[in-house]
Amino acid sequence: MSECPHVAELPRPEPSPLTETCQECLALGTHYVQLRLCLACGHVGCCDSSAGRHATAHFKETGHPVMRTFEPGERWRWCFVDGSIV
Repeated sequence: MSECPHVAELPRPEPSPLTETCQECLALGTHYVQLRLCLACGHVGCCDSSAGRHATAHFKETGHPVMRTFEPGERWRWCFVDGSIV
């Protein structure tokens, strides 16, 4: 994994999650596949395999570039701007 310039701009330490689930899915009564944590603000949204794709929607609404998996045992980050694992 390489560091994109957006990773260097992230808050250290990373933000605490605002919730333990995708609030948008909860409000709609839908189910998510996996969760993603925004590393700019702590928003938790569902992955692109989920019907709502709320993590990507959060990026499009806010411009927050980097998220990480919020799944137990997984450790990777994704930069929406660069379209790559960082």
